[in-house]
Amino acid sequence: MFQTLKGVRQLMTTVSNVKSEFSVLVPWGEIKGKVWGPDHGRPILCLHGWADNCGTFNTLIPLLPKEWKFVAVDMAGHGLSSHRPPGVFYTFPAYVADVRRVVDALQWKRFSIIGHSMGGNIAGMFSALYPEMVESVVLLDSYGFLPTKSKDLYKSMRPGFEDMLQFEKKKDEKSEKVYTYENAVIRLMAANPSLSEQSARILLERGLTEVEGGFLFSRDYRLNLSNVARLSVGQSLALQSRIQAKVLVVLAEEGFEKMFSKPEQKEYTSALLQGYKERQGRVVDVPGDHHVHLNTPENVAQIVTDFLREDASFKSVNAVMDTNSAMSWMFLDWFVPVYLLLSVLVLAGFGACLYFLEPGLQEAHKWSGRTVKHHPLVVSVNCKYDDSDALI
Repeated sequence: MFQTLKGVRQLMTTVSNVKSEFSVLVPWGEIKGKVWGPDHGRPILCLHGWADNCGTFNTLIPLLPKEWKFVAVDMAGHGLSSHRPPGVFYTFPAYVADVRRVVDALQWKRFSIIGHSMGGNIAGMFSALYPEMVESVVLLDSYGFLPTKSKDLYKSMRPGFEDMLQFEKKKDEKSEKVYTYENAVIRLMAANPSLSEQSARILLERGLTEVEGGFLFSRDYRLNLSNVARLSVGQSLALQSRIQAKVLVVLAEEGFEKMFSKPEQKEYTSALLQGYKERQGRVVDVPGDHHVHLNTPENVAQIVTDFLREDASFKSVNAVMDTNSAMSWMFLDWFVPVYLLLSVLVLAGFGACLYFLEPGLQEAHKWSGRTVKHHPLVVSVNCKYDDSDALI
């Protein structure tokens, strides 16, 4: 059913802004997703949030420039992508490795990223580890990192290990719950209060697997376990300092900014936002909730478009200036030596012409040679040596 081409299998050729499915082979299965835009459009990778899938960009991408190419990914364990092998944890570093696999299959050397929530945290880490590959980053209701205070790291790590062990012991005993479609919609909205009903139905297009008697949620249950790979605030800020891309942070007024209300949370979110501002990043507040880009995409579409266009124009101008500057130096490098050489040759030629074409000069030269040799022009008689007026 799929046609393999350099690791990327596409169901149909992407023409204009028509959506197409794609799949990247990975050691444990496939990472799947959707493509919008022309084959040679500006490459932009779209990363969804925790427990969502690439359908989260269904309403936003059609409002963005049609000439850009968007690849939205179902991260491992989400949507239609394969679950990780048994015994393997879901962590941000593992997702970063998945992104590297995807862009390698797509043969992208430099691209931009739009990341929502968890996808923004993956984008932040990837941009820090591969700064030369990322042109610009848009964080949708995300800070790019999700730090934990050093003294509290154990509170997440140990429970994560214990949860995995318990899951493995009881996995064979548990039977996954089968839902009717409408009950699945209700269940998803109950777990994600920020989703509208329409948004929930969009996510369920890739979030359900049909079985006998109804539907199962397709995401891996292990996504609910505690993330055992945590970063401290200091480590997060150190990674953030490596990001070279321009960053746009879009915060929903009823999203994470409101949810992270504890003093210790405000401390690190403020530090991260300040870090972006110091690196010419931009922070914008918009009306909406955590899924603002999916529920009300018109609230963020123009902001994202303007930022990405402005960033691309800025880089293009700088590239032209750098090219012109390099050409100027190259011009000077070869022009000055050539100019000096030509000047010497012209002067030498001119002197030779005078010497060989003017007999009087030749005769004067011969007489001057005899005079210097046999009759000194200056004879010093009775002069006392005095170096007071000597030229040094």
